[in-house]
Amino acid sequence: MKILLVEDDGDLGETLQEFLELHEFSVDLARSYEEAVDLSFANKYDLYLFDINLPKESGLELARDLIQASDDTPIIFITALTDIQTITDAFNIGAIDYIKKPFFPQELLIRIQQKFKKQNTLHYKNIEIDGTILKVDDKVTDIGHNQFVLLKELLQNIGKPVEKERLLELLDTPSDGALRVALNRLKKRFSLPIQNIRGKGYMIEKV
Repeated sequence: MKILLVEDDGDLGETLQEFLELHEFSVDLARSYEEAVDLSFANKYDLYLFDINLPKESGLELARDLIQASDDTPIIFITALTDIQTITDAFNIGAIDYIKKPFFPQELLIRIQQKFKKQNTLHYKNIEIDGTILKVDDKVTDIGHNQFVLLKELLQNIGKPVEKERLLELLDTPSDGALRVALNRLKKRFSLPIQNIRGKGYMIEKV
């Protein structure tokens, strides 16, 4: 999961960034409205963590502007403001959660995991991937690292081609031959409709 954290308190921001990265999240840190806008336009995020008290424009204004720009990324606000009006405004904007400072980083982690538990589970026919666990017909299955990371990447992009270069990056020892072998094994083992889209990459068709 890729997260944009917007926090003008440098120490807190870096602490939360390091903590979340230890738990395998990818986190970009912005300290202002302007930095956040630039990063949000340049990257696709799965979650926004916005402080409300920011220099100049507030986190609420940042959220409104992104939503008006057709950005539907889920937002969790983290703030020292505890008045009912601010909380109401946050949820009216579309926040999925609101965490009051001070808080333990573990609390933030728990809230993120609970909010995204279902979204993080990948399903395709009789295949399910939950984190690092692969299940086929509800039975835990081991297919080796290369096949697993390729399968997960393809299932995360069902119906969309994944560039060959991206798939090569995931392999232990990247090579065209290793990629072809791993993809062929996946196709045969699970009868997967993996297609080679010329000039674009590889794709699993939607069911």
